Amino acid sequence: MELICIDLEASGLGSQSYPIEVAWINDETGEKDSFLINPDTAENWQYWDDHAEEMHGIDRGDLVKKGLDIKQACKRLNEKLKGKTLISDAFEFDWFWVSRLFDATGMTPSFKMAGLERVLSKEQVIQFGFLAKAQFRRHRALQDVEDIITCIKAVNLSSDAESI
Repeated sequence: MELICIDLEASGLGSQSYPIEVAWINDETGEKDSFLINPDTAENWQYWDDHAEEMHGIDRGDLVKKGLDIKQACKRLNEKLKGKTLISDAFEFDWFWVSRLFDATGMTPSFKMAGLERVLSKEQVIQFGFLAKAQFRRHRALQDVEDIITCIKAVNLSSDAESI
């Protein structure tokens, strides 16, 4: 099974939050992408949580200078991920932010998203949680996706070893 993981960083965790960074990696092919999103290109994307900024270290000014327009961001995701299913370790949050991004453009994602249970058993999801908590999470999207894939592989390896 093709494993493609996605992670998003956001302006905060509240209902008015929005995505500011997206990254994904296709573990099978090695293809990956990561980009910032300019919040000034979306209507009413003003909410900003200073605590979230402390976590991800991304300044709103950098987003405005270096981020993609929201339509460019959606087109880029749709072109690269059409027909794929992306795995997220925080599905509810990440899907909320992907939906906010695409709703702001009037576009529809050409891909699907699923949680860890799509690729891991219930027991493995618990193991994943322990491993993920033990990791130093930098809270930048690309590094987080790399960590997610590492944890999924580790959990799968330990399950394979137990079955021998």
